[in-house]
Amino acid sequence: MTRRPLTAWACMAACFGIGASGPASAASDYPITGQQRATAQQVAQNGVALSELADNAPDAYTVRPGDTLWDISKLFLKSPWRWPELWGMNLEQIRNPHLIYPGQLLVLEKDGGRARLRLGQRLSGNDSSTVKLSPRVRSEPMDDGAIGAVPLHLIAPFLNEAVVFNSNELAGAPRIVAAPEGRVMMSRGDIAYVRGDLGGKLDFRVFRQAKPLLDPTTREVLGYEAPYLGTAQFTRAGSPPEVTPAVPATFALTSVREEVGVGDRLAPVPPRDFSSYAPHSPAKPIAGQIISIYGQGLYAGQNQIVSLNRGSKDGMERGHVLALWRKGAAIEDRSGGKREAVQLPDERHGLLFVFRVFDRVSYALILTVQQPVNGGDRFTQP
Repeated sequence: MTRRPLTAWACMAACFGIGASGPASAASDYPITGQQRATAQQVAQNGVALSELADNAPDAYTVRPGDTLWDISKLFLKSPWRWPELWGMNLEQIRNPHLIYPGQLLVLEKDGGRARLRLGQRLSGNDSSTVKLSPRVRSEPMDDGAIGAVPLHLIAPFLNEAVVFNSNELAGAPRIVAAPEGRVMMSRGDIAYVRGDLGGKLDFRVFRQAKPLLDPTTREVLGYEAPYLGTAQFTRAGSPPEVTPAVPATFALTSVREEVGVGDRLAPVPPRDFSSYAPHSPAKPIAGQIISIYGQGLYAGQNQIVSLNRGSKDGMERGHVLALWRKGAAIEDRSGGKREAVQLPDERHGLLFVFRVFDRVSYALILTVQQPVNGGDRFTQP
C-alpha cells in the first residue's frame, strides 16, 4: 500500500498535534519542525469562542458528497472565514485542507468557553450517540475525493481562462496567420495556421489581444488580461525560421469559447492546479478595489468573477475571504432648514473568495452579495 503524500500527514499533525512518531517516509519527505508543530498545537488548542458559533451549530455532522468547506463553515460558525481557527489549521505552513471526506464525522467539542472541531468515528452498537475520536493518517492517493473550499464547477473554467500577464507578452507570442480556404473565423475542429516560436509545446490556449488592467484610482497598469477563446493542439510542423517563403505550423482547434480569428495569439497550457485552499481571513489588513467584471458585464452578482487590484506582492493569498463594500451616496440634507452636502457611510454588502493570484492582480468569486457589484467597488478584510 502506498502512503498518502506528506501534505496529509502534515495536516494531521497540525490538527491533532501528532508528534514525530509518524511514518518514517513522512518524516523524511515532509519534515515538520518543532516551531511548526508548536504553532499548530497552539491553534488547535485555542479554538474559537463559543460566541463565534453559528446559531444551532450541531454537536456533530457527517460530511456529505457535494459539501464544501464553505458550506460546513457556515454550519458551525457565524464568520465562516474563521474556519482555520475552529479546525486548528496552521495556515503558515500547511495550506491544503484535504482532510475532510464524505462520510467522515466532524465533532464539535466545547470546553472552557472555547470550541474546537475534531474528526470522530461512530462506534457500532445501539448507542448511536457515542463518539470515538480517532486521529489517524489516511493511506489513500491524493486523487482524493476530498471536499473543496467552494464549489469547484464555479471556478474550474477560470483556472485556465482567467489569465493576467505582467507585460504585454502576447504581442510576441505565436499568432494565427491564416485558415484553409481563406476563412476569417474558425470554430471547434477547424484548422489554423500559426507562425512563431512554439518552444516545443503541443497544447496551447488561444487568446485575443490583451487589454491593460488599470488601477481604478491611480490608473496604473497592473497587468494585461487577455480574453480567452479556446484551445489548440499542434498537428504539423512548419518550416525552419531561415526558410523563405515561410511555411506556418498547423494546429487543430480542440475547443472554442468564442470564434477564433486571424491575429489571435497562442500561449502554452500550464499545469492545472485544483489545490483546495481553506477559506481564511487575511492575517494583515488589506484593502483595494474591484478592477472589472470578468467578461463583458458592467455589473456582477453572486457566483460571478471579478478582478481585484491587489496581488501576491500586496499579501493577497488564494483562499482569502474579503468583505465587499458599496460606496455611500452623496446626498443633500434639507432637514435642518438649509441645504447641506452629506456623504453617507459605505455599507458592507457581500463576500469574495480569492481563488487565483498573480503579482499585482487577483481573481475572486462573489460568494454573497446584496446589490450589484461594479468596477471601483472596494473590499477589505472581513
